[in-house]
Amino acid sequence: MIREIIVVEGRDDTAAVQRAVVADTIETGGSALSEEVIARIRLAQATRGVIILTDPDYPGERIRRILSARVPGCKHAFLSREEASRNGKIGVEYASPEAIRRALAAVQTEMPEQPEAITWEELMAAGLCSGPGARRRREALGRRLGIGYANARQFHKRLRVFGVSREMFYRALREVEEGFAAVGVGARAKGEGDAGP
Repeated sequence: MIREIIVVEGRDDTAAVQRAVVADTIETGGSALSEEVIARIRLAQATRGVIILTDPDYPGERIRRILSARVPGCKHAFLSREEASRNGKIGVEYASPEAIRRALAAVQTEMPEQPEAITWEELMAAGLCSGPGARRRREALGRRLGIGYANARQFHKRLRVFGVSREMFYRALREVEEGFAAVGVGARAKGEGDAGP
């Protein structure tokens, strides 16, 4: 049984989580977070701890951001869009039990910002902020670091919040580059464009 309470968006997400692990959940009821739901999540965080597992889409990321700001110290589990997709739909409910277990095993905990955090300039130099392939690179790097996909500004924030060290960042970046090279993808020249953060 997982000690922490897992925050998901709805009943179908709860069912998917409970097919994968023995755990209690709190459902947000979508992206319109009520004060009552936030109060329950605060209580859960104080008594057992909370793991946020929301859909890898804009509403799911919005819920994650709101809860991070309103309930400090939450843990986060991330599913990639590929792991949480079926027939063109995206959601935790579509993830396999194995994908959910992997996400929960790689949970990340928010930390105070680190003084040696990766700078915005370093992200730009690594081709993660804009230009061809930036999105694909952030997605691969986020998967490698266990912090999920985000736009450039949110990705920069996640690196700081989750305390990703320079060593971890550059090791993962090298692995991503090597993986792209192995499959013949020009990491900086190919892939979908990304006009900005």
